[in-house]
Amino acid sequence: MRLGLALGYWGRGPTPGHLDLAREAERLGYASVWTAEAWGSDAFTPLTWIAAHTSRIRLGTAVAQMAARSPTATAMQALTLDHLSGGRMMLGLGLSGPQVVEGWYGRPFPRSPLTATREYVEVIRQVLRREGPVALAGRFHSHPYRGADGTGLGRALKPITHPLRAGLPLLLGAEGPKNVAQTLEIADGWLPLYWSPRRTDAYGLSPAAVPAGFVIAPLVRAQVCDDLAEGLLPVKAMLGFYIGGMGHATRNFHADLMARMGYEEAARRVQRLFAEGRRNEAVQAVPDAFADEISLVGPRERIAERLALWRAGPVTDLLVTAPDPATLRTLAELAL
Repeated sequence: MRLGLALGYWGRGPTPGHLDLAREAERLGYASVWTAEAWGSDAFTPLTWIAAHTSRIRLGTAVAQMAARSPTATAMQALTLDHLSGGRMMLGLGLSGPQVVEGWYGRPFPRSPLTATREYVEVIRQVLRREGPVALAGRFHSHPYRGADGTGLGRALKPITHPLRAGLPLLLGAEGPKNVAQTLEIADGWLPLYWSPRRTDAYGLSPAAVPAGFVIAPLVRAQVCDDLAEGLLPVKAMLGFYIGGMGHATRNFHADLMARMGYEEAARRVQRLFAEGRRNEAVQAVPDAFADEISLVGPRERIAERLALWRAGPVTDLLVTAPDPATLRTLAELAL
């Protein structure tokens, strides 16, 4: 099982120490470093900065939001960074949800998410293969564009720049069983948001269906500390925000996933408290047991014991969100 460093996205401003953590992860033998985006900092610019200050560690987006860019624009950014980094780029994509897509990007959330994702991936694959002009008469993505509101003058094009790798790895963030099944079919890897080694059935994942060489890379908060309750607080804060604030009360993929993992009553309570503006109470309402089983928190001996559960499953890469170099070092000593 490889280790990766997940840096996420910025808050109010650039997160101090991210570059130092990336350099330390590379020194320790971590295989990859990952950046993200929500509705603030983007995923590609910080990753490019990290690429310029490292030499071996692979570079991934976990995740770049599909609504933020047309698929050809995403392909251009990926192939550009792949060239600049000497072939270290990995493209992780996610559809996000209606609240972000319609509220931030000002675009309709696709009524058929599976179709929209499949078309997006197909366009990127065509760009990277560069076998001919990009051509797709899709429901959501049309190349050239032939909509009634267009000029009809669009010309099918292939990229001027020759991609460094036609097989640049493409991974998808997926939560629902149907999305996971499609990810196994069309992508090179899967980026689960929450992962419990005890509840792999929550995703509808069949180990027999996983293709050879397929990457399964969940994100996990890790912290070496003596006080377990204190160490779980950042995990609960993250869960409270995602389950309570990242989605509508009637359509929240994160809350639905928590429910499928056996915590439906708690998930709905977190949603309700967050919607009422009682955010601190929403965080406290996240069960410690749930926060604990999707993270690696506590003394070194406890983390070592629980790490064995992650090793025993289908996970190929553990993408670690760690607040300090000491935790990165401990995980490297235990896992590598």
